[in-house]
Amino acid sequence: MPIKMLQIPTADGQADAFAAFPDGSRRYPGVLMYADGFGIRPVLREMARELAGHGYYVLVPNLFYRHGPAPVIELPEHIGEEVRPAVFAQLMPMIEAHTTERVLSDADAYLKFLTAQPEVDAGPVAVTGYCIGGLLATRTAAAHPGQVAALAAFHGPVGVDGPDSLLKLTAEVHFGHAESDLTPEALDELNQALDAAGVSYTSEIYPGTVHGFTMSDTDAFSASGLKRHWDRLLPLLGRALGNS
Repeated sequence: MPIKMLQIPTADGQADAFAAFPDGSRRYPGVLMYADGFGIRPVLREMARELAGHGYYVLVPNLFYRHGPAPVIELPEHIGEEVRPAVFAQLMPMIEAHTTERVLSDADAYLKFLTAQPEVDAGPVAVTGYCIGGLLATRTAAAHPGQVAALAAFHGPVGVDGPDSLLKLTAEVHFGHAESDLTPEALDELNQALDAAGVSYTSEIYPGTVHGFTMSDTDAFSASGLKRHWDRLLPLLGRALGNS
């Protein structure tokens, strides 16, 4: 599966990124994939390649490009609990600096770039994300209701902007939550907000998971959680992007 290194023009400069897509002559539906807070690294390339293998052009930008090219900080091969505090001490200032204004400005640039690629077809696109990337994916879908046909977010803080933030969604939605992410009561509140938005959705807690369960280079990884993630994501994209 080809990987192409890219530079995306933004209002604040150039965001480094990569794309994974099938090695073929036709055009493919576009998917904007937002990384988790640890950023671009081998596990994200593996996941993008896996998704691309199902017939998608997958664009993965460096969320923290304003602070340097990926990897913005040095990461161990396995991000275990013993190193997480030191890693997050470096990452949190970047995460806190990534304001909603910056998120939405970048989203405009990422979608404009994605849909202009010669390998991407002219139909609607999807956005997906992990951890903080799930929040960014949700904000992107809400800001581009006519363009984003599918939204998937996994172990992401998707409800932190309040229920009204979901009202502009028109995409079909899947939210996959870890058991440690929210209470059943909070899940009910989130799902009521999706009901109010009038979108088709699934929003569920994945049994036996903790925050970060899709990422195989962390202690949070759950093989069953990752499989459930693919079992939810692939049919969603197939329906919404006409790529069944």
